[in-house]
Amino acid sequence: MTGLTLTGRTLCIRDVTIAADGTAPISLDQDALKHMGETRALIDLVIAEKRPVYGVTTGLGSRSTEALDADTLARFSVQTLRGRAQAVGPNDSRRNIRAAMIVRANTLLLGHSGAQPKIAEHIVACLNAGLTPVVGQIGSIGAADLVLNATMGLALIGEGEMSDPQGVIGPSADVMRAQDIKHLTLGPRDGLALANSTSAVAGASALAVDAARLAFEAAQTAAAMSLEGFRANLGPLEHRTLALKPLPGQMAAGEDLRQRLTGSALLKPGHARRLQDPLSLRNIAQIHGTVSAALTTATQVTQIEMNGSSDNPAAFCETQEIISCGAYFTAELTNAIEGLNRAFVHLTVAQLARISKLLNPVFSDLPTFLAQPKSGSNGFAPLMKSAEALVSELLHAAQPVPIWPSINANGVEDCIAGSPTAVRALASIAEYSTRLTAIELIVATQAVELRETVAVLGPFMAGVHKQVRTMSALLDQDRPLAHDVEQIARAIRSCALLTPADI
Repeated sequence: MTGLTLTGRTLCIRDVTIAADGTAPISLDQDALKHMGETRALIDLVIAEKRPVYGVTTGLGSRSTEALDADTLARFSVQTLRGRAQAVGPNDSRRNIRAAMIVRANTLLLGHSGAQPKIAEHIVACLNAGLTPVVGQIGSIGAADLVLNATMGLALIGEGEMSDPQGVIGPSADVMRAQDIKHLTLGPRDGLALANSTSAVAGASALAVDAARLAFEAAQTAAAMSLEGFRANLGPLEHRTLALKPLPGQMAAGEDLRQRLTGSALLKPGHARRLQDPLSLRNIAQIHGTVSAALTTATQVTQIEMNGSSDNPAAFCETQEIISCGAYFTAELTNAIEGLNRAFVHLTVAQLARISKLLNPVFSDLPTFLAQPKSGSNGFAPLMKSAEALVSELLHAAQPVPIWPSINANGVEDCIAGSPTAVRALASIAEYSTRLTAIELIVATQAVELRETVAVLGPFMAGVHKQVRTMSALLDQDRPLAHDVEQIARAIRSCALLTPADI
């Protein structure tokens, strides 16, 4: 990726994950900036005409019925940020905050916020200079990310804190000055435009969904290696058997598994050891298909959130209207992310079951715990405790987000969506899943070698086998394996683990 041009409508999840690392310069589409300017003229008009418009000429929340006088209007944008910059807890990650900035710069280009074009330009200037506002993790309940975004916005106007390109934190005005960037000066409506959006949760969702995608792709590879190590019956992966109930997720997962196994001797008659395998092997397409379908939904909803306006009120320059709306409420995002969280429960429980079957000679016809014969080793038995601990952590993270009637704003803001909690859970789930997949890859690779079937692997799985062995040597005597697990997990997260496209 040589550069990213934001248009307001074409931002994808992978764009965010790359640009959030600071490896790609960001620019703004000039036609979109022009449109922002046209919509801003509408804000100036309603102020001149003293029309009652929420957050522009009136107060916010429970004070939305109060008109603002001229003196208050002049300082209201800064006051909006100062009053709502209440994020608490540990500082959020640099990547999450940069993702939020990218999303907000993108959605501002739609023009519905009525903000000045220089707001988007200033955000991008800070991004390209490697400057990142300091924002606590906690404060959003999913009815817009007011508190998180206001804390970020306060830094952008020179009143909060920022980290420089080296990660050193200081007063934001000083940090920007060191990069020859002037702090942002706000006009009417600009403060609310910085605060009142879903950019924080949308950016974090993009990063979490992409991490989940990588975790799922690696889990598909690990499952294929387990099928090879077990010498499983691949009849359940045939297209005609899956087509008996053609659910999109299982069809996609099954096709992807067959692609990974292309060229394997397992695809030939007589190479499977059993007529019917345990469900964790026989039903991989159905179990992983649940994740595939949930991932598709979460991706779609997240990308709509990243390219849609969550502003309230929304300005429409074509009709010269400013209309109150509910686009900031993220219940559908919560539902999509929670569906993905729960889908990973099915996947990881099946992974744990497959690993246990490979370690059990009753099922695998291999040495107990896949220890080398006469080595005195206990093989992978102790690593099963780490595997079960990962599953335990994942199951806890995948619990539904509590939803209750909110008591915010004297009862005016009486519902919450809880999306940030669900998204943070997904980020953790992707980490747990990635490590469990690393364990399955190590165990299944050992099973293939003990069964002496390396020579009959297909091209892709042979490549994966070789790659795993560069990070984790054959277990012939007891040794710590944590380093091996972490090295493979890093390869998964960094897109370094082979995919069928690499062969």
